[in-house]
Amino acid sequence: MVSKRTREMTSFIVMDVLERACDLECEGKHIIHLEVGEPDFDTPPCVTEAACKAMRDGFTHYTHSLGMLALREEISAYYHRTYGVTVDPDQVIVTSGSSPAIFMTFAALLDPGDEVIISDPHYACYPNFINFVDGKTVTVPVLEEDGFQYRPEAIEAMLSDRSMAIFINSPSNPTGNLLSPERMQAIADMRPYVVSDEIYHGLVYDEGAEHSILEYTDKAFVLNGFSKQFAMTGMRLGYVIAPKEFIRPMQKVQQNFFISANAMVQKAGIAALKHAQADVVAMRTRYDKRRRYMIDRLRRMGLGITVEPTGAFYVFANANHISGDSYKLAFDILEEACVGVTPGIDFGPGGEGYLRFSYANSLANIEEGMNRLERYLGERA
Repeated sequence: MVSKRTREMTSFIVMDVLERACDLECEGKHIIHLEVGEPDFDTPPCVTEAACKAMRDGFTHYTHSLGMLALREEISAYYHRTYGVTVDPDQVIVTSGSSPAIFMTFAALLDPGDEVIISDPHYACYPNFINFVDGKTVTVPVLEEDGFQYRPEAIEAMLSDRSMAIFINSPSNPTGNLLSPERMQAIADMRPYVVSDEIYHGLVYDEGAEHSILEYTDKAFVLNGFSKQFAMTGMRLGYVIAPKEFIRPMQKVQQNFFISANAMVQKAGIAALKHAQADVVAMRTRYDKRRRYMIDRLRRMGLGITVEPTGAFYVFANANHISGDSYKLAFDILEEACVGVTPGIDFGPGGEGYLRFSYANSLANIEEGMNRLERYLGERA
């Protein structure tokens, strides 16, 4: 019989949308993909060249379970020059993408019944990580008029003796919004650990708006990786920065479940941190142009965007006036307009009535997608 934990696991709806889009493409339909949060840019040449060289040089074997020391040192240096914080390389565990980092964090932090505060809406997979290790999610609504930021007093009201962590994600998926420094400090001052998903750092469009939780507390776990900022999704490279007392427990999880991240990809990660900053700036400039275009078009169509997103590559638009069933609406847009979008319900009950649009696609494709959507809404009206 199938296990209870997998029977109760929710699907990742954006993947359901993508897979239906692929079926339509096999039928000859031309789909504009605005559902998937994956950079459309090629991986920077210095990164791919480093990966190829590493393979030629024989870096095809296991590494230290914590990751190559040279890469951990580069991650520490990156956090120091970017945020002015000191991170011991021995506090870094390199992982095969950020998802294993999330799993390892909660495996080490939670006993059955321990609670984690998460926002609603939130990244779709967060509850499944927590539930899989028998933790309990406690949701705190975040509101459009607040730019989907936590209100510290709302978190305080939900804390209990079992609260082990407050999960933050800034810039956020699905909303693209950032927590203010004042709210980050207020969260850092609370009793539980802070688990900070910083995977979209490097993709922030207001200078000076990007902050790591490590600027405010060392009682924190930082989740990050190379997929988004460096367009390395398929290379699967991430890391977690953790308090020292958790490193050995998390290392044992790594050893047993994952062994180590790929050796040649770790070499590529070193090259990304050392040499790919110009590529990141160029990608960010193009993302920003797409962001401003998409926000303007969606607003002109009547979709609600109270606070403009300033990070990641998403726009979370209020479509309640069109339909209160975002799942049905998203699939109808896919079938009728041939545009892939993500239903807000994928991100929790607080996301119902919204649609998430990704601008990780070319400006020409985004323009065509907006034109199709505009025609669809006109015909629906």
